[in-house]
Order: sequence, then C-alpha cells, then structure tokens
Amino acid sequence: MQGRRDASHDGAGVRMKFDIDSLTRGLQYHGDVQGKRQHYYVLSNARQYFVMSLSATKRGAGNFNLVARPAVDRLHRRVRGRRGLTARGVFDRSRDRRAVPSALAALNMLYVLVATGRASIDRRRVSRELFFPVRKDHA
Repeated sequence: MQGRRDASHDGAGVRMKFDIDSLTRGLQYHGDVQGKRQHYYVLSNARQYFVMSLSATKRGAGNFNLVARPAVDRLHRRVRGRRGLTARGVFDRSRDRRAVPSALAALNMLYVLVATGRASIDRRRVSRELFFPVRKDHA
C-alpha cells in the first residue's frame, strides 16, 4: 500500500488525509473478539487502535475502524470496575462527542478493552446487546 489517500471527513467535519504507509507500519496485534455476528481483530500503532473484521461473504474483503488510544484509556479510567456496560450506555453517558461520536464507536472502544484484557463479554445474558464487565485494574 502506498501513498496518501483523501478521506471525506472525520466526525467533527474536518478534512483528513490518510497516509496509508504510516497507518499500517509496525502494527501490534492485541487479540481478537467474537461479537454477536462478526469476529474482530484488534491491532494498534502508537496513536490508534484498528478494529478489523473480515467479510464472511466476500473473499479478501473486510472493514476496519480507527479508535484513538487516548479515548480508549479515558473510557477505561471512567468505567473500570463496572459491570453490564453496553455500547449504547457508553454513548448515551459520554460527555465528549468527539471521542465517542456514536454507539458504533463506543462498541469498537469496548472491543479494544476486551482485546487488551481490560474487559470481557458477559455471554450469560441473552439479549440483542452485548454486556461488558470492565476490570478494575489493567490485566
């Protein structure tokens, strides 16, 4: 992958340029997470986490979302020790819409916490939503 690619806009409406080389250079694998319907892989560089999934129907296709490292650390400090967290609950209680612009962004942040050992998914609950107990200390 080479060169720069223009992205449309970030959540705040600011025009961004992605340097693909710097985005993918030196990624560290943290783990994988099984969601309700999809399997996610979490990697990171110095600035952000990459939450990636592969398409179940299209070979060689997939999706990824970027999550800022400082936003994940702030979320963990704010919710550590809590049980029964949902992505919707994190989004609804968020005071910083730039850090948590949607319930999907909150879900990706929670997936990062699971992959890095700071949370888990409570599989005992049968619901449309996933519930996350968050550890008090970093595992």
